[in-house]
Amino acid sequence: MATAVILGCGYIGIELGRQLTAAGHEVTGVRRSASGCEAIETAGFAAHQADLTDSDDLDGLPDADWVIFAASSGGRGAEAAREIYVDALGDAIEEYGSRASPPERFVYTSSTGVYGDHDGEWVDEETPLEPTTDKTAVLVEAERVAREHAAEYGIDGTVARFSGLYGPGRYRLDRYLDGPVTAGYLNMVHRVDAAGAVAFLLTEDYARDAVVLVTDNEPADKWEFADWLAAECDVDDPPKQTKQERLADSDLSETARRRVLTSKRCSNDHLRELGYDLTHPTFQEGYRAAIEAYPAN
Repeated sequence: MATAVILGCGYIGIELGRQLTAAGHEVTGVRRSASGCEAIETAGFAAHQADLTDSDDLDGLPDADWVIFAASSGGRGAEAAREIYVDALGDAIEEYGSRASPPERFVYTSSTGVYGDHDGEWVDEETPLEPTTDKTAVLVEAERVAREHAAEYGIDGTVARFSGLYGPGRYRLDRYLDGPVTAGYLNMVHRVDAAGAVAFLLTEDYARDAVVLVTDNEPADKWEFADWLAAECDVDDPPKQTKQERLADSDLSETARRRVLTSKRCSNDHLRELGYDLTHPTFQEGYRAAIEAYPAN
């Protein structure tokens, strides 16, 4: 069995830690805060408190066969994103790569935000990256660091490129049931499958020095998804709005404006060809628990 260290062990990291621990691996989750470490220990595996932006803290990180970098910038801007996704990521690779027993694998969890806008067309691992914001440009650079910098130390770097994450605590039912719902596509992956895909790539020895798009089988039309959700929750269909109507909102932030204008459908063909079977292949399975818990039901 392998030893694994999950740097930035939050929403996905805790689920990944659970899965790897259940499979018999020795896992340590790393968080900056004491409360974060308590959440890791509650999930059933070891915690290590460290600030990934502090070189002194990096020195104390435990050795591992596998290192997974799943840290978040906390939804802040491009400068904060660079501090975590480029600087701290590069420092972590250097720290582990310089050790007497460096890890065999290094996985960085990225985002489909690197694609930019494709006017509703399909994208996959071969699609050129066209980030539309300073922050998503940082994510593109981070992917390069995860693969190329790791390779400099003889470590196989892998990028798991996640679409929109959902699951316990992140179903956001009211957002779609109350509306208005803007036209476009939703690309989603349930927390269990986001973590499960990373565990699969590690334990099955796939995708060394490669990128794998991690998303479910069915990009969802937002209007169709919202109406399906309303029917399942036994409430009225939510109000809808076109992109043009949404963009006419004078209070719309620049970030929200770019989000409205960015449209694509993400393919998981490669992930499935590798052999990963999703627990929640579409939103219909993934949202079942949230629907059953909805007050109207």
